[in-house]
Amino acid sequence: MPTTKRSYASYVAVGDSFTEGMCDDLHPDGQYRGWADRVASALAAEAEAGAGVGAEADGGAHSRDFRYANLAVRGKLIGQIHDEQLAPAVGMGAELVTLAGGLNDVLRPGCDIDRVERLLGRCAADLRATGATVVLFTSTDPTRRLAGSARLLPAILRMKAFVQELGQQDGFAVVDLFSAPCFDDRRLWAEDRLHLSPEGHRRVAGGVLEALGRPAASDWRAPLPAAAPPGRAEKLRSDARWLGTHLGPWIGRRLTGRSSGDGRPPKRPELLPYP
Repeated sequence: MPTTKRSYASYVAVGDSFTEGMCDDLHPDGQYRGWADRVASALAAEAEAGAGVGAEADGGAHSRDFRYANLAVRGKLIGQIHDEQLAPAVGMGAELVTLAGGLNDVLRPGCDIDRVERLLGRCAADLRATGATVVLFTSTDPTRRLAGSARLLPAILRMKAFVQELGQQDGFAVVDLFSAPCFDDRRLWAEDRLHLSPEGHRRVAGGVLEALGRPAASDWRAPLPAAAPPGRAEKLRSDARWLGTHLGPWIGRRLTGRSSGDGRPPKRPELLPYP
């Protein structure tokens, strides 16, 4: 259920490439920014502003005390998120947690959706048991923008129902990306067609802040201004580039059992002052 507005002094993000921030703008250190960093920035600024008007009285914190960790690693399956990220996140005891996972499992043939739901539910329950507000996500609908993705829809719809049922419990909030048709627009997606563009990340951050009771600076669900569709030649060039640069290597990793996140550390492994 949607949360009422409260102050947060700490936030930990748990998940895969979606939460790591793949394909957003880059920080000076070369890391992707991502929607989770955008949320952390907004909450830190809010804490700083609140500290100047006696926010300590209602649980506010100065920005130097606002802490943020991002344990997400691209390519992780829900079992890896459970095994590698859950215990550290629980141990941090953050007041706010975002949890996104399971879509990488759904993308693979033969996905055991029962296991995905079981592990996602266990992660959600253990994180909520710390007293944290837990924000969950439904997936976007790929069938409205990606040819050949209809096979994924039954699992995605089942996951959507599962997440929305969890979201009815006290202390949970859900960002419903599935029902936001703006994500049908390819301009909200990077060239690889799997990860969000900077504008896509900005909109997800807006959805999270709205779920946390913050007034929206703009309607994150609103469609982008109309644009002329690409011509046939441009579309063919784009499809050929995508096949060679993105789809081919992705299939190669699946066939060899490799992941883009193999050996990669979490984005921000410690709960430290932010920014």
